Amino acid sequence: MTAVTERHVSVMPQEVLEHLAVTPGGLYVDCTFGAGGHARRVLELGGRVLAVDQDPHVAEDLQSDPYWRQAVESGSLLFARGNFRDLERLAYEQGVRAADGVLMDLGVSSMQLDEEDRGFAFRHDGPLDMRMHGEGESAADVVNEYPVEELAAIIFRYGEERHSRRIARRIAEARESAPILTTKQLAEVVAGAYPPGPRREHPARRTFQALRIHVNDELGALREGLEGASRLLVPGGRLVVLSYHSLEDRIVKRFLLDSPRFEAVTKKPLTASEEEVASNPRARAAKLRAGKKVAA
Repeated sequence: MTAVTERHVSVMPQEVLEHLAVTPGGLYVDCTFGAGGHARRVLELGGRVLAVDQDPHVAEDLQSDPYWRQAVESGSLLFARGNFRDLERLAYEQGVRAADGVLMDLGVSSMQLDEEDRGFAFRHDGPLDMRMHGEGESAADVVNEYPVEELAAIIFRYGEERHSRRIARRIAEARESAPILTTKQLAEVVAGAYPPGPRREHPARRTFQALRIHVNDELGALREGLEGASRLLVPGGRLVVLSYHSLEDRIVKRFLLDSPRFEAVTKKPLTASEEEVASNPRARAAKLRAGKKVAA
């Protein structure tokens, strides 16, 4: 198979492979397949992959890309569309009863951030959507319909935004004139709510993060996915998680410390090297934690 050019640069690829402990013939679950960068490396080492992704665009890419189409036809790659919170069910539907490794690369991929019509990025103008799977309540629904107090709570809880009340009030004021329907509109409203002064990051970053997490119930999905992985993995199997903000990392850390099924392989989270960050700035926030299943 000839590798294709990746639209998304995989984060810490060597560290992921090392902690998955890939062996030829082993079965590994990539819970957030995306462009398949990590999965491709597992296949190159002789492993088999169950790819899981809730993004409807991913299934289309698999059909159109010769590399992945051949991997599917050869049986080395299985694909299940869905949220990894349903990991066991999705695996069983593909005939998978046990796995040697499970990888969760959390957050939004470069592809999704760069697609303006998905509404994830505050730097691009597009519909205020943010739904990974394209169904259910959108970010626009939350922004335009939620009470101020509930909106402020979401922005504070999931964005750890200290100006959450100011932002929520400014959103409520703006939506009285007209609905906030685009990412550009929301980013401008949030920026207007920020006090003047130097800023290390775009003022809308934390608000957009909070809305995305809420709309997709990302933290709930993570907790359920971790439990599912703990049951699907064989004894000695590896769980590897890449997280991109403190809320996710705390959940993974507590799970590996508290679960009787696991022992932590990484005492502290691994981070990307300076060289990797220089070539892929989105790796800067990544933290890798790994655990080994010790009980059936």
